[in-house]
Amino acid sequence: MRILQVAILYFLLVFGAGFVLGTGRVLILVPLLGEGTAELLEMPLMLGVIVAAARWVAGHKLEARQSSALWVGFIAMSFVLVADLAVGMGLRGMSARDVFLNRDPVSGAAYYVALLLFAVMPAILVRLRQT
Repeated sequence: MRILQVAILYFLLVFGAGFVLGTGRVLILVPLLGEGTAELLEMPLMLGVIVAAARWVAGHKLEARQSSALWVGFIAMSFVLVADLAVGMGLRGMSARDVFLNRDPVSGAAYYVALLLFAVMPAILVRLRQT
């Protein structure tokens, strides 16, 4: 149960920041630069949020076990995927296929790399803390 609680917290920290940044991206950057460029400009900020949230979670909420941290990351990633699906289908009227597969080739690839980093970052930081 503790792993699930920490995963939810990690998800909420990153998703909350992403919601705020995404709103600014859609309202300000997309009309000026286009979807792909705007997403790529947001990506370093989101990576910073991911590292900060994972660092806080790993330092304050996780035992010093890398396996627990990995579970937290992958459970939190599953919440992100469900949230993406809900937002895409519910707010943007997209199909499930479009939510995950109809992305800009460059920014979409960067998104999936960032998503994987989101999943493994707590384990990476627990490992670094142990050494």
